[in-house]
Amino acid sequence: MSAAGRPNEDAPGRTAAAMREAGFVRLVGTADGDAVTATGLLARALEATDTPYQTSLAAVPEPPATDADCTVAVGHESGGADAALRETPLSVAAADVARELAADAVDPTLALAGAFCAGAEPSGRLLEAANLDRRPGVALPTEDRATGLAGSTLVHAGFSGDEETAAGMLDGLDDEDGRELASLVALAAVEDAVPRAAESVQRALRPHECDRFETLGGYADVLGAVARDRPGVGIALALGRDVEPTALETWREHGRRAHAALRAADTGRYDGLFVARVGGKAPLGTVARLCSQYRSPEPVALAVTDGEAAVVAGNGTAIEAPLGEAAAALDGRAVARDGRGTATFDGTADDYLVAFREAQ
Repeated sequence: MSAAGRPNEDAPGRTAAAMREAGFVRLVGTADGDAVTATGLLARALEATDTPYQTSLAAVPEPPATDADCTVAVGHESGGADAALRETPLSVAAADVARELAADAVDPTLALAGAFCAGAEPSGRLLEAANLDRRPGVALPTEDRATGLAGSTLVHAGFSGDEETAAGMLDGLDDEDGRELASLVALAAVEDAVPRAAESVQRALRPHECDRFETLGGYADVLGAVARDRPGVGIALALGRDVEPTALETWREHGRRAHAALRAADTGRYDGLFVARVGGKAPLGTVARLCSQYRSPEPVALAVTDGEAAVVAGNGTAIEAPLGEAAAALDGRAVARDGRGTATFDGTADDYLVAFREAQ
């Protein structure tokens, strides 16, 4: 798995040992695709070993209850946890832990999809175990190309969030293997976009095939959407439950809202920071990521609304300290890892922007 760092080799064994000895395990994760997948992988192993457990996901998790024999924080630090998974991709670390508990319970395709959410390229023994073929085309979670292009949050282009526009782009396209579609999507994604869009859109092209949602990238896109909008469905999806129709509808609406919010955002550029002020309720984590990949000329992209903010940083720019300090200044809390983070706070979008810039 190509990713930024691997967990300490002893960490999976220690976490597995703590879970193995527990009569009841609590899994507390952040509400994002990698974390929901990691939580699901751990929960599958617990089910395989008949260990009672409870899961919860939140953008900024509350301190966990103390009624469990073992509490595992997934994607964040928690003083009340007995173990934590923090290394990205969380899904790869969770697969290692699950393998220690119940090797047959590990779903390599699920783990690869979660790692894809974290920005990792499929490789290594998980890819060998999953045995996924790669093909030309675009990473979509559905055979309906218009629906897939409109809902996808792997790309932000003129067709994004608009099935009618997507269908119009496909009209008359005679392209069975997907090569021409991939070229059209790549060109649309870089039009009027920042230079890094050319690199970002590559993740949506030449996908690995996948039984559950057509492509691995499409599977990952759905996991990310349901984790943020309907965490309970996200856990069920990661557990292998039959929730695909609900998950796809959630993903479709999530994409529509995210693209609409980014287009309607009041943007501002500062030294090293690009801000998208978003009105109403929007999936800020997705908006911040799309902004960073396709719209921000600065290394840090901040999507913010009253009471909530999300940030994505590139080039190794540190954001954990300013994100947390700004939230604390407004009686709030924050979580961050590997250049991405979320904050909740008591105040307006402008209040948080001022606090964040002062903390940078």
